[in-house]
Amino acid sequence: MKSAKKILLLTIIFSFLCLLSLPQAMAGRAAFDVHKMSDMSDFDPNNPDIYTGKDAIRIGLLQIFSGAGAGNGEIFWLTCNWIAHDINKRGGILVDGKKKKVVFIKGDTKGKPADCKKAAERLILKDKCQFLWGTSGSHLTNIISQVAKKYKVIHQNSLACSDYLMDAKNFSRYTFQTFTRNSIFGQGGAYYYAKRNKEKKFYILCQDYSFGHSLADEFKIGLKKYFPEAQIVGEDYHPLFAKDFAPYVTKIKASGAEVIFSGDWLPDGGNLLKTCRDMGVDLPILNIFVDEPNALHAVGVEKTKGLVNMNHYMADLRTPERQKFFKVWDNLWRTKWKKPYNTWLYKVCGGTIAECVYSTYWLMSVIERAGSTDPEKIIKVWEGDEYEHPFGVWKMRADDHTNVRDLFISEYVPPEEQKASMTIPPYYWFKGISSIGKIITIPSKYCTPTLDPALKGRASK
Repeated sequence: MKSAKKILLLTIIFSFLCLLSLPQAMAGRAAFDVHKMSDMSDFDPNNPDIYTGKDAIRIGLLQIFSGAGAGNGEIFWLTCNWIAHDINKRGGILVDGKKKKVVFIKGDTKGKPADCKKAAERLILKDKCQFLWGTSGSHLTNIISQVAKKYKVIHQNSLACSDYLMDAKNFSRYTFQTFTRNSIFGQGGAYYYAKRNKEKKFYILCQDYSFGHSLADEFKIGLKKYFPEAQIVGEDYHPLFAKDFAPYVTKIKASGAEVIFSGDWLPDGGNLLKTCRDMGVDLPILNIFVDEPNALHAVGVEKTKGLVNMNHYMADLRTPERQKFFKVWDNLWRTKWKKPYNTWLYKVCGGTIAECVYSTYWLMSVIERAGSTDPEKIIKVWEGDEYEHPFGVWKMRADDHTNVRDLFISEYVPPEEQKASMTIPPYYWFKGISSIGKIITIPSKYCTPTLDPALKGRASK
């Protein structure tokens, strides 16, 4: 009896200590707080209020601002200036004992390696940027990473997915990959279809450069791991910004495929979908970027129904915090923003747009906690860091500077079924297209990004 009382007493003490330590642990994690966000009602992406003073936190935004892929630059000019507008209205970030404003400076990669390198070097040497941000295209991102390494400048890989960027050969301690890696998409997509256990025949069609091949490889690895009875019935790669998808769709029709797997991004993703539907191919496309609302509106509700989108960001609106951010953004889109920012693409801060908004807030948080733009102090804070945002927690793996995170997947449904995720009036994301329905979360333990064994334990040495 005496012994039982002792055990009970110890249990109570242990539970009490746990209750004390839990809030401390939670308090220790950095987080995005929507209630601290500035009044954004005067934010105009066409005329952003860009700080022009000399003593600023200067970030080089590397993107495609001209040519066929210029739509990408348009998107991220908005997202980055959203962050700058918010942070600067709060007074800036305290670094080296002084509050400093944030400014993003354009660097046009033109989607070409030589121009990308030239732009990255100009941002560092002429514009005195302390950080580089971007970009679309793994081949270009690798160039930026190497330039950042040469000049010892922090680089946020905010948009490139390829795993090889963070392997032992290409790893740079100055680059942090916040974007979702191909191994996450590959494993997550394969896990989803393995659990679904219906469709088993897949046709891979990706862009013909490092990202497309890397993504396809990771999907095949995922199928082997989770869904070995699945078949790859065809595999093709098309040029970036392809003019004609008909030859590829003809081969897909003849293959007996049940699902098309594609990593195509703008404008290829939209053109692939339209060509498929125009040629009578109504197969689901397991995709990452075939979620661009303007392209989806071009084909309508019925022809977007059944698309399966894997994404960095998907969230219903069940929490007050998510609702608040949604309403601030939605109100600006409906009442103030002008062309091109009043198109369907910008109606909802979701998908890649949301991913970049929150990952850039993460960078701001790291700078704030480092209290400096010194790269060594930034590295010290960001390695192993955890950051909480409205749809989960990101973890920056110290060994290879890779964001470990959950993956989200949803089958697109007509407007009347979108209330499964769009939980406030009018209970649909878009009336003119099929969009996100029920959201499936693939926990990170089923889609952990690959770690090069040569980098294991690197950070602790």
